[in-house]
Amino acid sequence: MLQIILRIISVLIILSGVIIIYDSRPLTKKFFGFGDQNQATSGLKIIGLIITLIGLVILYFNR
Repeated sequence: MLQIILRIISVLIILSGVIIIYDSRPLTKKFFGFGDQNQATSGLKIIGLIITLIGLVILYFNR
């Protein structure tokens, strides 16, 4: 039962990371008001990648 819960949580973490990567430009425009949006977009994509990798590691080691 615990393995199923951890798999569901890890899949949700992966999904949120992918959504952050995909929607980084609109999220930057919505939440940040400073001029250089390219650096903020790159930062959000890196954060999304890290979140996705954390979810993948949890999913991989939950066998």
